[in-house]
Amino acid sequence: MPERTLRIAFMGTSAFAVPPLEALAREAVDIVAIYTQPPRPAGRGRKLRLSPVHETAMRLGLPVHTPHTFRDEAAQSGFAALDLDVAIVASYGLLLPGAVLDAPRLGCINIHASILPRWRGAAPIQRAILAGDRESGVDLFQMEEGLDTGPVLLRRRVRIEDDDTSSTLHDRLAGLGASMIPELVQGLQSGTLDPVPQSPAGAVYARKLLKEEANIDFAEPAATIERKIRAFDPWPGTWCRIGTERLRIRRAKTVGESGEPGEVIGLPLTIACGTGGLEVLEIQREGRKPMTPGELQRGFPIAPGSRLE
Repeated sequence: MPERTLRIAFMGTSAFAVPPLEALAREAVDIVAIYTQPPRPAGRGRKLRLSPVHETAMRLGLPVHTPHTFRDEAAQSGFAALDLDVAIVASYGLLLPGAVLDAPRLGCINIHASILPRWRGAAPIQRAILAGDRESGVDLFQMEEGLDTGPVLLRRRVRIEDDDTSSTLHDRLAGLGASMIPELVQGLQSGTLDPVPQSPAGAVYARKLLKEEANIDFAEPAATIERKIRAFDPWPGTWCRIGTERLRIRRAKTVGESGEPGEVIGLPLTIACGTGGLEVLEIQREGRKPMTPGELQRGFPIAPGSRLE
C-alpha cells in the first residue's frame, strides 16, 4: 500500500512566512488548512487588511482559518479534527497550547530566524543586528510548550553583512527558510530527521521591539547607534530631534571624529557620539520623503555646533 500523502497545516501571518508557504505548495503534500491571524485595521481609513499569509493562501486556493485564540476547546477540537500529520509554523503570532502541539501525528515544526538557543522569542532578526552578531540563520525545530526550546531538526547559517538592515536580513532568511522546505518534507516522509536537543547554555531572549527604543541617545557609541539604525529599519525607525523638528536617520556610517554627544561636527551632517561620530548618509524629516543630508541642508540648514537630541 502506498504511503499516505502528508496532511499538513501551515500556520503563519507575516511576510516572513510567505516564501516557506509558497515552497510548501510546490511539494507533493496535502495542505489541508492555513491558519493565520484575523484581518486587522490598517492605514488611514483603518480598513481591515488580510495578513500576507492570508493573501497568499487565497491566491493559492487554500482554505484559511483565522481563530483569535487557541485557548478555547472549539478551536482545539477543530484543529484536531483535521487529522494532520504535521503543522508547519512560521511567524504566526498566536500561542499554541499543548493540545494543539500534540494533535498532529508528527507534532508542530517551527521555522525560526536565528541559530538557537540564541535569540529565542519575537524579534531575533533585529536583536541579532543590534547586538553586532556576525552570523544568523534559520532553525527548523520541533515545538514544545517552552518558548523556542524544542530540538532542532534542520539548520542553515548565513553571515550578517556590515550593511544588512532588518529588512534585507529578513528577506534572506525568509528565502533560506523556503529553501529548507523540500528537505523537511523528504525527512518527514522518510522518518530520517534527527532531532538535536538545544543546549541551555547561550540562551538569549529576543524581546519584542518597542517604539521607545527608536529614540537615539548620542551619548552611546557611534557603532551602537549605527547598528540600531540598521536593526530598526524598516520599523520603528531611529529618530532624533533638533529643536521641535523630528528627524529619522535612515543610513549612516561611523567616523573617528569626536565632540560633545549630539553636536554637529561636520557638514553636510556628521554628529558626535559618546565614542566616535556618525556621518549621516540618508535622513528624513517627519512626513517627508527620505533625502541626502545635502538636500536636507538646502531646505532645513543645520549649522556646525548645533545640538541634536
